[in-house]
Amino acid sequence: MKTSRRTVMAAAAAGLAATTIGTTTAHAHPHGSEGGKPERELFGKLADGTKVYRWSLANGGTRLKVLSYGGIVQTLEIPDRHGRYKNVSLGFDTLEEYVASSPYFGALIGRYGNRIARGKFTLDGKAYQVSVNDGENSLHGGSKGFDKRVWDVESFTSGSDIGLVLHYTSVDGEMGYPGTLRVKVTYTLTRRGDWRVDYAATTDKATVVNLTSHVYWNLAGEDGGSVYDHELSIGASRYTPVDSGLIPTGELAKVACTPFDYRRSKTVGEDIRAAHQQLLYGQGYDHNWVLDKGSTNAPQQIATLRDPASGRVLDISTTEPGLQFYSGNFLDGTLVGSGGTIHRQGDALCLETQHFPDSPNQPSFPSTVLRPGDTYRSTTVHRFSAR
Repeated sequence: MKTSRRTVMAAAAAGLAATTIGTTTAHAHPHGSEGGKPERELFGKLADGTKVYRWSLANGGTRLKVLSYGGIVQTLEIPDRHGRYKNVSLGFDTLEEYVASSPYFGALIGRYGNRIARGKFTLDGKAYQVSVNDGENSLHGGSKGFDKRVWDVESFTSGSDIGLVLHYTSVDGEMGYPGTLRVKVTYTLTRRGDWRVDYAATTDKATVVNLTSHVYWNLAGEDGGSVYDHELSIGASRYTPVDSGLIPTGELAKVACTPFDYRRSKTVGEDIRAAHQQLLYGQGYDHNWVLDKGSTNAPQQIATLRDPASGRVLDISTTEPGLQFYSGNFLDGTLVGSGGTIHRQGDALCLETQHFPDSPNQPSFPSTVLRPGDTYRSTTVHRFSAR
């Protein structure tokens, strides 16, 4: 998603400067025990003294590090076709960097992933104004969304699977949203190395909810340079065109004969510089694909990303009806990642499973309304392999 995002950073930095605390604790294995219990260490403290922890997990050949701040995936390591590990998600080494300047690297997103036009919507006849932080629009829950909150985290083992359960309660009126929303997100590393994300939420007042994860992927590794040679396929015959503010127009346009046709695998860069108005608006891809499968009770595969050089493959399955493909257009060389690499335009991409942007203002889009007595549920599974 777009980093006029840059406007999001200032609010996070104000009053939230962080202090990094040491390095790995003496008893913590750098990657966690393979198939063993997740391990916790102190990662840092926020300006108000709140402690932030880092959890290390390893299972089925996948290694994962997660922060209690923002539920952030700091690193995710998988092997290439020769068994060589690399971190394939962008992140930072220190808490200070996440607080001051992160464009949502690896974070949990809420209450509302993506954009709401002018930060306004009407629900049950009442008008709401939520936090505006992306020009005149609201992006990813506002200036202090779920990505900037400290989550309560518990580890678990379940048979041969391991994982984390993250809890956060968003109070009534937080960032302008109605209702006290109780959120539970479960990260599971399965015995075969899949990373599964299960979202659940309940409310005491009608509200809107759209939760997602904002990992920046580069299957060549965080220092792998451009992802334009990655091969991508998306199971979608339509997408939602946007205006100059990246707000959907309401149209469900066909991808056929456009740069947005990823029904058959092609490289990310094949059409990214085509003379198409939608690419000009996004400075590349920053759009929602309307998945052919629609909303489903169980996750169904909807996208495959492959790096030909390393052989690493990411298959994504989800219950969600939409997928935001963002091609890292606003990485501008001002951020240095955890591997000591400067990240430039196109050095990673995001594949955010979701309901559609601006759905509260688009009656024809699938509803994002959650009411008391109902439970919001969403699941996305990331399957890794190499060939």
